[in-house]
Amino acid sequence: MANTYNIRRFRDAADYTRNFIVQGEIDRYLPGGKHFIDEDLINRTLAEADAKEADPVRVREIIAKSESTCETLDIADTAQLMRVTDKELFEEMRAAADRIKRKVYDNRIVMFAPLYMSNLCVNGCRYCGFREGNELQKRRVLTMDELKEEVDVLAGRIGHKRLIAVYGEHPDTSTEYIAETIRTCYGRQVKAPKSGAPVGIRRVNVNAAPLPVDDLRVLREVGIGTFQVFQETYNRKLYESMHPAWSVKGNYDWRTTAFHRCMEAGVDDVGLGVLYGLCDWRFEVLATILHARDLERWFNIGPHTISFPRLEPASGTRVPEESPWLIDDDTFARILVIMRLSVPYTGMIVTAREKPESRNRVLNHGMTQLDCSSNIAIKGYSDFADESQQEKSRQQFMLGDNRSIETMVRYLAERGTITSFCTAGYRCGRTGGCIMDALKTGREGKFCKINAVLTFREWLDDFAKDPETIRIGNELIEKELKGIEQWLPKFYPTVKKQYDATCAGSRDLFF
Repeated sequence: MANTYNIRRFRDAADYTRNFIVQGEIDRYLPGGKHFIDEDLINRTLAEADAKEADPVRVREIIAKSESTCETLDIADTAQLMRVTDKELFEEMRAAADRIKRKVYDNRIVMFAPLYMSNLCVNGCRYCGFREGNELQKRRVLTMDELKEEVDVLAGRIGHKRLIAVYGEHPDTSTEYIAETIRTCYGRQVKAPKSGAPVGIRRVNVNAAPLPVDDLRVLREVGIGTFQVFQETYNRKLYESMHPAWSVKGNYDWRTTAFHRCMEAGVDDVGLGVLYGLCDWRFEVLATILHARDLERWFNIGPHTISFPRLEPASGTRVPEESPWLIDDDTFARILVIMRLSVPYTGMIVTAREKPESRNRVLNHGMTQLDCSSNIAIKGYSDFADESQQEKSRQQFMLGDNRSIETMVRYLAERGTITSFCTAGYRCGRTGGCIMDALKTGREGKFCKINAVLTFREWLDDFAKDPETIRIGNELIEKELKGIEQWLPKFYPTVKKQYDATCAGSRDLFF
């Protein structure tokens, strides 16, 4: 790959660790050395909220503001929501979170799959199976031929269109490697098992370590979707205890400014997340909101998604079992409701880390994206005949929900929820500020419903095996088409034409 930008190369892991961080790309987003994650402010806000019971009148005012404006709340308002203990008042919050989700995203759930490219890592995160020095891990980096085998299963056997590609931080998985894997994913086409139609991956999101601006520009040029970096914890003292100072990840400021550099580079769909169970969840929620608000302040663009991973068992570490901050299912559900009310426009991802009963429970708590038929072992999709098989020595952590894509599609359809495989947004320029405006006004949810219907039709015709899945899916599509006709009577003939073409075998039609 031509080194058009200033993409630095490193001799080995030690050279990478010493020299990768670009201090100037941190300093410009921390003017005067003041960090936007103001821990004193967070702690004062929590203390003030703890000093008194939640005021139902004030809570309802906050709910109304969230619903009417779809703007990020300030942390004082969010702290009020955290104080709610009354079951009936919390149910009002949950119902409002569900209404906001439907206003912004309609009744869609976006489907994706994780694809782990490597487990080499230069870091020493105490809770992670991939950490440097963990001899229980079987280390490898996918070659492009191996990656093609993985994509063939994901796109050709399971039916996924959207990936989150995951990379350990190591010079062997450099920016050039990430770019090559993205191109390889997009370039692979296979035939669907039922229809024989050409199918492939249409959106590659990336979960990787923070990168310099020029590296991010390279990924933008090869068509990256969302760039996702999990902060793990915003508590600086705890962060430093979990991530050794000698490691690249040990630099708190480099990680917290990752998305500022993304925006500067033109990668304007970014995904936040913390690892719930490392620290007090209330602190993490307020810090996440401060992060979102700082991105809005600098760029007028907030997070495209927020993820909610919980600390899970991993090879060679006892941290997940021994942390004093582990959260139960009730608290997890509470966090989702509070975050939906606090950052109304964002996509909310709940992954297969969760057990089936946990994900089922929170479907009406504001979530918008989930994965299924997931395998996070390196080369797990093509090595295992059953994608639900797990192998701890090849995984970063253990999954809780191994349901197949067909099981999940049918379950959602039975609830009146349409599974969306749509990836049109980034190809149409609906990213960053453009999509933010559409989300806040509710236009995006209605518009994307059309593309959801088209892609759901594709999946049913190309991959659905069970006649009951097909029956329930067809009934849902008929209902959705009638709704589109009522909402857009003049435009509906154009929609129906595209739908009929999809039924006849055309693929990747979108608005």
